[in-house]
Amino acid sequence: MEFSAAGRLEVRITTADVGKRVSVRRLSEAGATGEKFTDTVGVLTSWTDGVLLITRKSGESVRVAESALVAGKVVPPAPARRRGPAASYEELARVAARSWRPVESERLGAWELRAAGGFTRRANSVLPLGDPGLPLDEALTAVRRWYGVRGLPAYVQTATGAAGTQELLCAELERRGWVREVTAEVWTGPLAPVADLAGDTGVVLSREADETWLARYQRKGVSEVALRVLESGPSVWFATVPGAEGADGAGGGGGVAAIGRCVVDGRWASFAAVEVDPAQRRRGLATAVMAALARRALDEGASAAWLQVETDNAGARALYAGMGFAAHHSYHHYREPAAAGTDR
Repeated sequence: MEFSAAGRLEVRITTADVGKRVSVRRLSEAGATGEKFTDTVGVLTSWTDGVLLITRKSGESVRVAESALVAGKVVPPAPARRRGPAASYEELARVAARSWRPVESERLGAWELRAAGGFTRRANSVLPLGDPGLPLDEALTAVRRWYGVRGLPAYVQTATGAAGTQELLCAELERRGWVREVTAEVWTGPLAPVADLAGDTGVVLSREADETWLARYQRKGVSEVALRVLESGPSVWFATVPGAEGADGAGGGGGVAAIGRCVVDGRWASFAAVEVDPAQRRRGLATAVMAALARRALDEGASAAWLQVETDNAGARALYAGMGFAAHHSYHHYREPAAAGTDR
């Protein structure tokens, strides 16, 4: 890692660089073989009392003592990805929000407060795309009051790791005691290759999440509010693969082998709720579901795709990477201090 034209180690960042993407090297330990260094790349979110706070792409915060700093520089934004569709964080955030609408919402400046009776964090959290029109402490007080009236804990959905994401807001929330409960990633990829992956294997498409589809859905006891969220979006499709009559596999779901959900919104198709009966796995059913939904999305004019994947779901990550998807950014849900949790 070069920190100067001549290769010399230099500290070329100051407190004025807070908010910028930086690369730093710090002395981590000194042993018998000499000094050891650790490099960190991320957004410089604060520099106070001799301590730098750097937020990595994953959302992890790293504290670096100024006294241990041996080199540092501002680095340009990450280069554009060479594969898959180009997209800004804000574009994807707005498309994602339209694909999973709350039952009620209210504006607080450029923030959107969303509620849906506690069904998933996404539908019951603040989407902060801009200025709330109030100082942050006042805005957070208003947020907590709004969710408190509805008997819900307050959550703020944030993102890190791409141009225009919210590393500074994450740091401010953490300083105020807000707790990060969930981290996942948004992946994007071209749509056409997904449509070409598999032929018709009995996938049935519908505009509604009927009882057959819901029998396989992992969230049991879906309420009327949940159905409104599931069926929200510009153009929503549900995919079902019927299974053997009377078979329910290890995870229940009647005779349903696999399901999936897709929302088409302009050039984007979103994939979600791709679930397979545990007894039917490794038969290519998840691929078949996504391919059928992708073909329908192509027919409606979409050309790009996005989905969300948990950071610890190795199987899903391998599947989506094989389809041409790659990580775009990480997203997180921060819960207000001392509030009870809820399902994502």
